[in-house]
Amino acid sequence: MYPLRLIRSFMHASLQQDLAYRANFWVTLLHALLNLLVAVAALLILFGQIEEINGWDFSATLALMGVYLLVSALRGLFIGPSLEALVGLGQEVWSGNFDFTLLRPVNTQFLVTFRIWRFFALFDLLLGIGVLSYAVGQSPTAVGIGQWLLFLASTLAGLLTLYALLLAFSALVFWSPGFLFTWVFDAIFQLARYPVGIYPPALRIFLTWVIPVGVITTIPAQALSGQVGGKPVFGSLTVSLVLFVLASWLFQVGIRRYHSASS
Repeated sequence: MYPLRLIRSFMHASLQQDLAYRANFWVTLLHALLNLLVAVAALLILFGQIEEINGWDFSATLALMGVYLLVSALRGLFIGPSLEALVGLGQEVWSGNFDFTLLRPVNTQFLVTFRIWRFFALFDLLLGIGVLSYAVGQSPTAVGIGQWLLFLASTLAGLLTLYALLLAFSALVFWSPGFLFTWVFDAIFQLARYPVGIYPPALRIFLTWVIPVGVITTIPAQALSGQVGGKPVFGSLTVSLVLFVLASWLFQVGIRRYHSASS
């Protein structure tokens, strides 16, 4: 129960920080709405010209967009802010403040994952759920319980994959503290807005097997529409667990390379 109490304390401290500035509420809400409007407008323009693209119709692509918003919101809720404090601008590794993180009597990976929460990301989460619900309502076929279960399992695998990739990119900073590796990942992750199948073969392979950001959103959307069964979902769960283990190992190796600011 100790880790849960720590997470509750982290959440409480982060909430106090978020509520310190009222203007942040309106700015974040406006930003979330603009992101949604731009994303949906792009799909409306595209499917105003064609009925489907490589087997993806409007409702299926909109569902994928909902998954993307959902996953991005959960990333923005706690994974992203915590890791950005480690390797972003003014990063702890570069400044030497990572010394104090290492001195804490708690697992370092746990601490850098859960210590900062941004509750305004809940706006994006609600919008993502709304888009996903609308897409399901627009689907020509009803979504059964089995499809929902596969969707939940594949979404969990996608979140774990996203976390593993972010952790791995963050760990690279121990080899080159001056380079913002997570910014490179952010640029690649934008490609997860759309189905992997619409990209050229070389890029499709890259987004599936090299840096698998495509499967984070594509497989859950396919599971929801009934395009994939249990085997691909089980495969994505297996891959996500393997990536998590490898990313955790890389992070521990990176920590051993860290040179204390006081040494």
